[in-house]
Amino acid sequence: MGEREDEFFEDQHADDHEPAEVTLATEEETSSGADEIIAALEAERDELRDRMLRAMAEAENMRKRADRDRREAEQYGGSKLSRDLLPVYDNMRRALEHADDATREAASGLVEGVELTMRELISIFGKHGIVPVVPEVGDRFNAQEHEAMFEAPVPGTKAGEIIQVMSEGFLLHDRLLRPAQVGVSSTPAS
Repeated sequence: MGEREDEFFEDQHADDHEPAEVTLATEEETSSGADEIIAALEAERDELRDRMLRAMAEAENMRKRADRDRREAEQYGGSKLSRDLLPVYDNMRRALEHADDATREAASGLVEGVELTMRELISIFGKHGIVPVVPEVGDRFNAQEHEAMFEAPVPGTKAGEIIQVMSEGFLLHDRLLRPAQVGVSSTPAS
């Protein structure tokens, strides 16, 4: 039995060494594989975090843009209607300017009604941010607010001075609704 025991112990001992080596190799492979998996998961996490941050920034930019668009729509949404009302204002102003004393006496109620309507229209313009641009004769021509209807040499004026105002201009808040129509002095002929 001594020989069989030796073989048994040798076989037993040989089996102990082999699985230990196999187990050791498996742990290295597992460790290397785990590192690869961890690295891949970290890369995926970083990519998803970056995409999330970009999406959040884009959503914030869209919210700001929508707020700005909403404010602009509130301020300037009525610009077409406002522009369409300007000829009504012009006609009422012309009617009042051309009403001489005889007309004012004969049709005082009508003139008073036109004056009241004109005041109400100006009040409504003010409530909605419509401001008149009223240049004076002698002011410098400003292409941002004025439209030159003609140029003429006028002695005693400098080139670029307003010599006549045909109609007022209007701003809607800070935007030009209609330029004032003016005549401008050109260089006087020598």
